Amino acid sequence: MSETHAATKDRSSVRSLLRLWPYVRPVRVRLFSAAFVAIVASCLGLVFPLVLKWMVDGPVADRDTGGIWLGALLLLVLGIVEAVLFGFRRWLVARPLAGVEAAMRADLYRHLQRLPVAFHDRWPSGQLLSRGTTDLMLLRMFLAFPLTFLLVNATTILVGFLILLMQDWSLGLVLMIPVVPLVILCSFFESRFALVARRAQDQVGDLTTVVEEGVLGIRIIKGFGRHRSQSLAFRALTRRLRETELEKARLLAGIWAVIMAIPELAIAAALVLGTIQVADGGLSTGTLVAFLSTALALRWPVESIGFLLAMSQESATATERFFEVMDVQEEKDVREGDAPGHASGHEPEGGGGLRFEGVSFRYPDAEAGSTPVLERIDLHIEPGETMAVVGATGSGKTTLTALVPRLHEVTAGRITLDGEDIALMPRERLRELVSVAFEEPTLFSATVGENVLMGAEAADEDALRRALDVAQAGFVEDLPQGTGTEVGEQGHSLSGGQRQRLALARAVVGRPRFLVLDDPLSALDVHTEALVEAALRQVLRETTALVVAHRPSTVLLADRVALISGGRVAAVGTHQELLRSSEEYAWLMSGAERDPGSAAGSESGSETASGAVEESIR
Repeated sequence: MSETHAATKDRSSVRSLLRLWPYVRPVRVRLFSAAFVAIVASCLGLVFPLVLKWMVDGPVADRDTGGIWLGALLLLVLGIVEAVLFGFRRWLVARPLAGVEAAMRADLYRHLQRLPVAFHDRWPSGQLLSRGTTDLMLLRMFLAFPLTFLLVNATTILVGFLILLMQDWSLGLVLMIPVVPLVILCSFFESRFALVARRAQDQVGDLTTVVEEGVLGIRIIKGFGRHRSQSLAFRALTRRLRETELEKARLLAGIWAVIMAIPELAIAAALVLGTIQVADGGLSTGTLVAFLSTALALRWPVESIGFLLAMSQESATATERFFEVMDVQEEKDVREGDAPGHASGHEPEGGGGLRFEGVSFRYPDAEAGSTPVLERIDLHIEPGETMAVVGATGSGKTTLTALVPRLHEVTAGRITLDGEDIALMPRERLRELVSVAFEEPTLFSATVGENVLMGAEAADEDALRRALDVAQAGFVEDLPQGTGTEVGEQGHSLSGGQRQRLALARAVVGRPRFLVLDDPLSALDVHTEALVEAALRQVLRETTALVVAHRPSTVLLADRVALISGGRVAAVGTHQELLRSSEEYAWLMSGAERDPGSAAGSESGSETASGAVEESIR
């Protein structure tokens, strides 16, 4: 957080806010028109003191009743015109600024969908939510009010001081004395407030994350009786945010008190000097009334400076936070010669199916020189073949499957589909060829049918029914509206096994050429698993598949098995071959406890495990 504060201190608020121009440019005519209307309305307020001067030195001094009524009527007309102009200004900006906010929110959402998975792994969801809601609301408010009135008030103060100097230059100079200390104090306030505003907005993001996790994880919280600990954590964050907001309030109160006090003292001094001049005959009563009325009319433009600066600083911080996300580079289709591990001019080798050639992977935020998650992976899955990937927890199986649809980019080597390097494919085409089902089935707040058809936008009702049959998702027919039933947020209205079956249906609905399944049957009971496996075998005959497996029954779906150990391919062969030749594989399949210190008798141990596995399958 300290690094963020340092960056906030060094940056220019004006430079940050200027980055909003591409969004403001389409509505600039209405914004400039609104500012002009507001300036005219504000300057009309400065005509009131001139009318009062005429009334005091004219009709009032001459006891002209008709002139007094005329002056009152003129003041009434000016007030009505001023009110109408300010209302017109608000109408001018309301619709276009709502459009600006909507455009920024749409761009942010679109950008988030195109950012690498590694970005979402690092960023808390609450921070992203606060940028798309609270921060954009602040920016709309800034464009609607502070931006306009910083210009309006500056113009009003300038015109007002010119009128003061024209009425009496000596009294005008008295009122100008506070300008220098006010500028210095506002500059100091701006730098201090920027740091606190950034801290508060970051803390709002942290608080949003905790609230979201508390709602999504309510079953865990209730199941383990962690209401108190979660409440204490939430209370600690709210206390931190409260203290920060109070610090903001203290800063704003301090600057507002100073901004109000100094001009009031100057007005008091001008009143005393003006009264003396009237008594000496050097100044007319009407001129003093007009002078003081003008000075009082300038109170709001001057006193609002602190409030407007505070909102501007919060908006500059919100702009920074918005563009922190927007500046992150999106996933891009790699051009030839730029692919990781791909030399310019190198032609892809022939060979169909799915092939891993010397693939290594290290997470982008890993320390330089750290051990790769995957290292020198060489695998070839023939067209129409199914290969199971087996390995201990943390061996890199899931990471390997994430590389095929390019959720992560390989650090070295390459992956080809039917001889074509995936790094040279447009992502849209790649993800049409490859369909995936993850270990954690994620469903959206949509209908069952919409969730399944996310796997193939052009699929029809027959394809939907076929996919549900493959996944043995007949339970859908018992739902209130069948495939039109809303499953709710995260699909929590369904059981874990039901969610997993719908995720599997989503993967197979488009009859993909390549299928990547990450332990797709882990949440199913043995009877449902057997039915799904029988239907899935028909699908696997039509596709090239890579399946992460933990149980022997899932492994039996595959033609061959690859054993991953420590991020490398330790062995490849059929299930029976690996049971006989690999002690680690036999141990993984048997689920027996392992004695890592036992080297002797490994062959007999392997045979024992093999027998246990075969017995469990039978």
